[in-house]
Amino acid sequence: MKFRLAHAPYIGNKIALDLSNCGFVSVLHGLESISRVAQKFIEANIQEEANLEEKTREILEENLDEIEFMRADEHQLFWKIKQRLAENENFILSFEDRYNHLAHKILDELFEEDLIDSATSETRIVNVIFKAINSYSRIYNEVEEIVQERIANYKRKIVFGSEEYDLIFDKLYQEELKKKGFF
Repeated sequence: MKFRLAHAPYIGNKIALDLSNCGFVSVLHGLESISRVAQKFIEANIQEEANLEEKTREILEENLDEIEFMRADEHQLFWKIKQRLAENENFILSFEDRYNHLAHKILDELFEEDLIDSATSETRIVNVIFKAINSYSRIYNEVEEIVQERIANYKRKIVFGSEEYDLIFDKLYQEELKKKGFF
């Protein structure tokens, strides 16, 4: 699943909690520092993909006349262009491979900043980080549907996209994530 910047703090918290609870990692300077490191890498990755998609849109817009003339499928072209740009920029599009790459980068930074200690193999720790990212990915859609349903069942109508909607959504979203153990 494609993450948005708003997801980064939740994923960072999940990684910190999972590392602290795994039993073979010692947290040396608190969960917040681990969460911040993870969040930094996740945000950078999300921004990198957003930049890639912006470049893709620009290319599509530059060639819109040709695309219309050829009656090409814009969605397929978008994906093909994005794949080509990703290859050129060494950006990983496969979610599984991307989560694995992020897990390695996060682990390296956690050791470099002396935020964790462990006598186990790095592979086991990478697996914990990977599973935290992956589990958030799986839970996200479920939580979002629950929150949207709860808002829809409010006695008064809350307008989608309004500031009030966003505030209520964020509050309910955090509550649901707490129920699922992400905080």
